[in-house]
Amino acid sequence: MASKIHVVLRPVKSIVVRFCPFESNVESTRKFLGHINHKKIQATNRNCEVTADVRHDGSEPLVDVMFADGERLIMKGANLTTAEMLTALRSRCNAKELKEEQKSKKKSP
Repeated sequence: MASKIHVVLRPVKSIVVRFCPFESNVESTRKFLGHINHKKIQATNRNCEVTADVRHDGSEPLVDVMFADGERLIMKGANLTTAEMLTALRSRCNAKELKEEQKSKKKSP
């Protein structure tokens, strides 16, 4: 199901995916990283910096998304599925795209 969720990264500045690979609750976060690194999703914003921060400290899996407008979305991957994380990111990106379109329509009548 997660593979059918298409995310447009246009409003995203950077994504940091942080996890300890030896913990049992990191599978969804690792899969999220794989989906975000897919060439079709990367093609939606070539300037979006995706960083994998792999640690060996038992830390909780975390996805930190920084948007171009300075807003952040932090998702704790231990309690979320890959589909839930992708859906949350997609809905936030779509809302920002819609807001940007409305601003541009108001500026140019």
